[in-house]
Amino acid sequence: MLTDQELLRYSRQILLQHVDIDGQLRLKQSRVLIVGLGGLGAPAALYLAAAGVGELHLADFDSVDLTNLQRQIIHDSHSVGVSKVDSAISRLSALNPEIRLVPHRQALDVDSLAAAVAAVDLVLDCSDNFSTREAVNAACVMAGKPLVSGAAIRLEGQLSVFDPRRPESPCYHCLYGHGSEAELTCSEAGVLGPLVGTVGSLQALEALKLLAGFGEPLVGRLLLIDALGTRFRELRVKRDPGCRVCGVQHE
Repeated sequence: MLTDQELLRYSRQILLQHVDIDGQLRLKQSRVLIVGLGGLGAPAALYLAAAGVGELHLADFDSVDLTNLQRQIIHDSHSVGVSKVDSAISRLSALNPEIRLVPHRQALDVDSLAAAVAAVDLVLDCSDNFSTREAVNAACVMAGKPLVSGAAIRLEGQLSVFDPRRPESPCYHCLYGHGSEAELTCSEAGVLGPLVGTVGSLQALEALKLLAGFGEPLVGRLLLIDALGTRFRELRVKRDPGCRVCGVQHE
């Protein structure tokens, strides 16, 4: 049940007929893994904690750097040199002491990633490199867990939901294959803070829809964000029956 304190804290979203008491209870009973506590993971974690997701598993092996503060809004100047996980836990605990926070401070290998994914209901990929995204996708396909994937570089962002529980849903590998020939990072190409904030916030929105059971998630659709022109474009994405991760021969 929800306590009187929780009913008051979450009252504005409980008022929504799409959420109501039942949806809020589902959020309270949910467990979410956030991989990466940088530009995408920062707003995503804040909004999921504020919304009352009962248990957040926070994974990041890095420490806060001064260059992070332009966009990674969960951290502050006092966090420089501190583990990103510990910095995030401090901020999230202050924001909502009602939720449980589970730290993953070490880099996740194949086995520990599989265990981390198996322990939750949904995964947010907020990482910044292709190899991690591929590994997270494979773990989610294997465990049958929905994955909310976001990315941003320069002034362009992308967002999609991959849900192996739905037979028509593609996976990350269906869409991106073996990745681009020249993968860039924010430290090389740059990125604007509000753009990653937008993508991370949308990841939190998609997660809440999936967990509380309302709306139409971005399954089979890729949202492209052009921050320079403030334009949003959507592409349809189909499952690849020959995909080496989720294809029929691997089921």
